[in-house]
Amino acid sequence: QVQLVESGGGLVQAGGSLRLSCAASGRSDITYAMGWFRQVPGKARDFVARISPSGRYTDYADSVKGRFTISRDNAKNTNTVYLQMNILKPEDTAVYYCAAGSELLIATRPPFWGQGTQVTVSS
Repeated sequence: QVQLVESGGGLVQAGGSLRLSCAASGRSDITYAMGWFRQVPGKARDFVARISPSGRYTDYADSVKGRFTISRDNAKNTNTVYLQMNILKPEDTAVYYCAAGSELLIATRPPFWGQGTQVTVSS
């Protein structure tokens, strides 16, 4: 099992920045692909970004390309993924979830999820 704990959410004005963090613990013998999703009430959870186990490959939803950057730190005993969010818009308001899984499933059906962190962007 993998445990994921997000942090860094909050309230920010439009045009501002936030950085989300997600600390992974549990399986130290496997380095998973990791990703970020977001969800607003009444809607499905949407893919935001993903990063390969090595950190070499990244992918983004069209709505965040050029504004958000996903990165990771695979140092021993510190498996953490980040989401740097710049030029935030009110439509970025959502609960953001960290996820972990295989590269095949990370963008669609990751098996492991964090508890979510609220991001609110005021206009």
